[in-house]
Amino acid sequence: MVNHFNKKWLLHALWLLLVHINGYSQNYYALQGSNYAGSLGVGNNPASILNTPYKWDVTILGVQKKNATNSIIIHNWSLFSNPAKSQYSIKDGDFRRFAYDDINVNLLNTRIALNRNKAIAFGLNLRSYTEASTSKLNYIDTVTSTRDFFDLGNYNRKLFGDFTHSAWMEFYVTWAQTIWDNADTRLNAGVTAKISRGISGGYINILNGSATPTVHNNISDYTLQDVFAEYGYSSNYDNWKKGKSTSQNMRDFLSHAQTGFSFDLGIEYLVKSQQITTVWDDDTYYDYDWKIGLSLLDIGFNQFNYGIQSRKVSGFQPNVTDTVVDIRFADIHKLQDFNDDLPGIVKNIQQPRGMFHVINPARLVLNVDRFIMGAWYINGNASLNLSSLTGSQWRLTELNMLTVTPRWETRQMGFFLPIQFNTKEQLWVGGAVKFGPLLLGIHNWANVFSKNKMQNGGAYLALVLRPNSNTAKRLDKRLDCPPR
Repeated sequence: MVNHFNKKWLLHALWLLLVHINGYSQNYYALQGSNYAGSLGVGNNPASILNTPYKWDVTILGVQKKNATNSIIIHNWSLFSNPAKSQYSIKDGDFRRFAYDDINVNLLNTRIALNRNKAIAFGLNLRSYTEASTSKLNYIDTVTSTRDFFDLGNYNRKLFGDFTHSAWMEFYVTWAQTIWDNADTRLNAGVTAKISRGISGGYINILNGSATPTVHNNISDYTLQDVFAEYGYSSNYDNWKKGKSTSQNMRDFLSHAQTGFSFDLGIEYLVKSQQITTVWDDDTYYDYDWKIGLSLLDIGFNQFNYGIQSRKVSGFQPNVTDTVVDIRFADIHKLQDFNDDLPGIVKNIQQPRGMFHVINPARLVLNVDRFIMGAWYINGNASLNLSSLTGSQWRLTELNMLTVTPRWETRQMGFFLPIQFNTKEQLWVGGAVKFGPLLLGIHNWANVFSKNKMQNGGAYLALVLRPNSNTAKRLDKRLDCPPR
């Protein structure tokens, strides 16, 4: 039988969509709980900007990226090898598939200590999340047609999948102050308000996909039985025209962005050191034995106008078989082509109008930092996703779940070993170093030592300027004897 499915690249493109579209989070894991995090710590807890021994600090630039998937394997590429030589393959097998990707860029994030009890922070962030998941799907790399796909047993189950993407620019302002301060403990609290502009948004949702083996004209095939599908994207993509210059396209693209809002809340509870100090000791105001933070992050949303090619479809016309689908969609180059071929395939077609909202990755974060001795600390961070409580269909989540980070850190240097177990049940061991104003980190050491693990991990860097003098001279002398 003639194979009408001559667009194998399209099938692979759909799978790649589940893997590597740039997707924010303040995931500078190394600095979680650190007194020296400063402006980089505000994304994990707005109260954290108080217990920092600098009068001010400015993150000139910070970039963080991470990605995770169980569907794609990238070959011949590690963090320090040439990506031009890399190749990819889709993982064979019968299992539920997922993909996650996020990226954030921090620009001129500034923290200013008004005094020991009050501080402010502000700055600009570029953030993006992309995530996708499917029902249980069987796949092998010889699939070239719809029939091949169903021959693997995929007809004998309800098929579903979803894809959500949101990218935005945000300007934030943070206020933090001390609530109480006594001989043994101190409580700090902070709040962040954010106003954003939605740059890019989109979603795909497929439900109840099913097919039945049938025989037509003595030929076995698969008849499509049922489906509900909807897909939408932000209308600013409609304004990108080939005849315009890149600069004009960018202006038109950004000018149609919509406004969104969100906020963060946080508290930090410090248990002070019970070591006896003397007049010879430096100021120990920022020292602690325990620091416990609780924060509610990214409570809010971004909104987007529907693009003109967004659609909602349901049901199949009678006698739509795998062969009909392959022929009808054999020459698709853009979404409009796909939409033009839908009549005659599906029963109901609607074009959504107005706006759609994508809920930000709301979460509750518990952070516990323990001083050990000298410059040694250990930090634990737990994150619980809350966006599902909104009931919204289009929502984002955070990959983080549990992270434990031993660290050795002074004012100028630091070495960090974050160990994380994420929501996709992946265990990553990362690392980071701090040299003066520069922070370099990696989420998963496998990205360095293996050439087929780049699809799971990521990295981060930040350039942070601080004054030469501290609000208090931060040398730990609790174990030193006074001079004679």
